[in-house]
Amino acid sequence: MRPNYRQIQRRQFLKQVVAPAASCISFAIAAIQRRQFLKQVVAASAAAAGPIRLDPYNSHYFLFHGKPTVLITSGEHYGAVINRAFNYVTYLNELKAHGFNLTRTFAGTYREVPDSFGIVDNTLAPKASQFVCPWARSNIPGAGDGGNKFNLEVFNPAYFKRLKDFVTQAGKRGIVVELTLFCAIYNRQLWSINPMKASNNVQGIGKVGRRDVYTMKDKRLLSIQEALVRKIVGELRNCDNVYFEICNEPYWGGTSREWSDHIAAVIRNADKGRYGPHLVAQNIANGSRKIKNSDPLVSIFNFHYATPDAVELNYALNRPIADDETGFRGAGDFPYRTEAWKFMLAGGAVFDNLDYSFTVKHPNGTAVLTASPGGSGPKIRRQLQILKEFLDSFNLIRMKPDNGVIKGGTITESLDGNVVKTTTVEALAESGKAYAIYICGGSQAELTIKIPAGEYQAQWIDTRAGKVVKEQSFSQAAASRTLKSPVYCEDIALRILRRSGK
Repeated sequence: MRPNYRQIQRRQFLKQVVAPAASCISFAIAAIQRRQFLKQVVAASAAAAGPIRLDPYNSHYFLFHGKPTVLITSGEHYGAVINRAFNYVTYLNELKAHGFNLTRTFAGTYREVPDSFGIVDNTLAPKASQFVCPWARSNIPGAGDGGNKFNLEVFNPAYFKRLKDFVTQAGKRGIVVELTLFCAIYNRQLWSINPMKASNNVQGIGKVGRRDVYTMKDKRLLSIQEALVRKIVGELRNCDNVYFEICNEPYWGGTSREWSDHIAAVIRNADKGRYGPHLVAQNIANGSRKIKNSDPLVSIFNFHYATPDAVELNYALNRPIADDETGFRGAGDFPYRTEAWKFMLAGGAVFDNLDYSFTVKHPNGTAVLTASPGGSGPKIRRQLQILKEFLDSFNLIRMKPDNGVIKGGTITESLDGNVVKTTTVEALAESGKAYAIYICGGSQAELTIKIPAGEYQAQWIDTRAGKVVKEQSFSQAAASRTLKSPVYCEDIALRILRRSGK
């Protein structure tokens, strides 16, 4: 048979033309895949290297060092930087030992006096000789605290050295710093020692009442405030573990909304570091309140002495909600432990217990205090560590508040005489995957939980000791499951996780 030269030529043509073309297509596809991979690597690297920010998958929580994060702490009364006598390295080591990842500190535009608010050995009330202010002292006597007057046009190098070292030391320990730039001036005594009062500075700036300090009325004072904010933000622009709160408790100090929005804009305009903009927090109210017409430059909404409905009322804003200060509920652990569990399992992102056991003499938090207005000491720190470890055991960014998973049940009253009058249940859920439930009150609970079919592991957690006090595995086929707790005292937590591959 004679060869079919036409077929041979066609095969040779295909080899010469089509095969190289196919090779080019394969190369192009590989190049596209390579570019996509590189984009993912770069994005992940940027997320890991950037400052603490809102988590892109669930903006109710944070992303810090590339990991979804909630912030929990039991910290000193905000004087770590401005009180030269306070050993902040020892303090930060104690926070790290408990796995805490937040500290809140004031920038030095406000300080207190020793008897303020009944706080014993108040770190926010340094002696005049130990006050590290962002503005330098002059050589002219006459300040209200007994020292020389301040020069509001000259910054204090010692302050910025201490501030930057504090933030750096915190960063080495995985701790985020909330830096509060201003604070309401609560009374005339505190105004009498404030650098922004005209009689306390050589420029004579601040010839206003204390309730007009945070308004747009005094242009010279506003200019001084703007310059300080730009200086602080500029000094910390390359720190990844800091965010800025505009003003502490502005609702007690006559702070105007126009001034607050203006300072937020000053922060943003000054924030030109390699990491991009840092988060800005705003203190909204004590307890709870529905936020209306929020400033788009504000990313974190702070409440003090917060209740769970502070989260519920504002959850639709898709921003972290913080319980940023506790206190004034006695010296026992119970009010602050339960406040923390309720708030965080309602969907909160930050819990900051105010711990007065940190003093100049006891920077490790071992001062024994009975008169200060809050919960303090190693016991409450251990209990809040248990909460943080509990939350860290979940993939929180996949969860949301969902008390609707509790379809019914009973909770008995306390049998030991320590009756909790208000019984509450809070739940976070990722349907069919994970459930975090907290019960406050009673002595034993029987809950009917809406849960899809699957294989699950349930653990009841002692919130004071951190121990698993009851554990069970179960196969779920029906639409709900009834689980009975062991007998407990005051409160208990429940963790339900779908078993791997089930």
